[in-house]
Amino acid sequence: MTNLLCKLFVKDHQNLEDPRVRARYGVFSGIVGILVNLLLFVGKLIVGLIFTSVAIMADAFNNLSDAGSSIVSMVSFRISAKPADRDHPFGHARIEYLASMIVSFLILLIGFELITESIDSIRNPSDSPIDIIAMVILGASILMKVWLFFFYRGVGKKIDSGVLKASAFDSLSDVISTSAVLVTTIIIHFTGFTILDGIVGLIVACLIIVGGIKILKENMNSILGEAPSEEIVDGIREVVREYPEALGIHDLIVHNYGPGHTIASLHIEVDGTQDLFALHDVIDNIERQMREQLQIECTVHMDPIAVNDPIVNELREKVTDLLPTIGEGISLHDFRVVTGPSHTNLIFDMAVPFEIKMTEKEASDKISALVKEKIGQEYYCVVTVDRK
Repeated sequence: MTNLLCKLFVKDHQNLEDPRVRARYGVFSGIVGILVNLLLFVGKLIVGLIFTSVAIMADAFNNLSDAGSSIVSMVSFRISAKPADRDHPFGHARIEYLASMIVSFLILLIGFELITESIDSIRNPSDSPIDIIAMVILGASILMKVWLFFFYRGVGKKIDSGVLKASAFDSLSDVISTSAVLVTTIIIHFTGFTILDGIVGLIVACLIIVGGIKILKENMNSILGEAPSEEIVDGIREVVREYPEALGIHDLIVHNYGPGHTIASLHIEVDGTQDLFALHDVIDNIERQMREQLQIECTVHMDPIAVNDPIVNELREKVTDLLPTIGEGISLHDFRVVTGPSHTNLIFDMAVPFEIKMTEKEASDKISALVKEKIGQEYYCVVTVDRK
């Protein structure tokens, strides 16, 4: 049904690479969310007021916050589709992360308000009986939220939207919380144990807060900057492997400026004896393929290395064999040898994983001491330490 609705209401729905089409998906999803959640809010609020049920009213205001979240996400999609300008040369796509954070703050606000109301209900439980009509409305609400979960998840995956994925998670949380309210309503109807209403309202409020914190944490990482996904890294490596002139890849940095707006830089090792213009042409082709195939604006730095020098190769192997004694996962690149009359400099970069708790100086001193001990006193290491 999701695909059918997108075909009917999203113009040019198959052109997912177009930011304007992506924005249309987001706006349409926002409209659907607003309509569904407002309908649920009105229905539950009426029932909650009639039967003075804090659990049902808590669920109602949860739906109202979802409607507000849909408005925020809809506006964010419109803004994120704006093209780059002089003040924002990388576009406006990161507004989605800010919108998701606003959504999380709204969720947290509603959650804390409902905790207060639930505690008050536990202290002063209502004596009003809960009718079968309330159960029917809650059951219908669960079905609508299940559908909304699949709708958000489907569109979120289609356009790779963090906002819609967060909304899908929120809808699933609503299914759980509304189910708890429904079970509580049934128990109260048959037992008259009205204090349970406030207890379940408190549980629902806590679930709302947990969901809000999770969404907030995910989007804070996106704004602060986080490691690229394995999918992106593997895609970049696959493109580079298609070119036999590329002998190695290192110093990969990926910057995420929002969905569909990724910028990367990396170093590629090449045979230093090959024609410079031919190698430059290869680098241009790699950058172009990154842009066309992965939608990544990539800048490639070319590192010439000595490939057929037996002395350099032997020394590189000896130093590489020493790395595991310092820590697991350490690697080296950009290995060069400068020979002098009294000593020989081994110049290289050493990539150290963040998990290895040592300073750059400690890592450099350890490999330098090992080289002198295991390879020879005449060898001096000039090391640049990278965090892998």
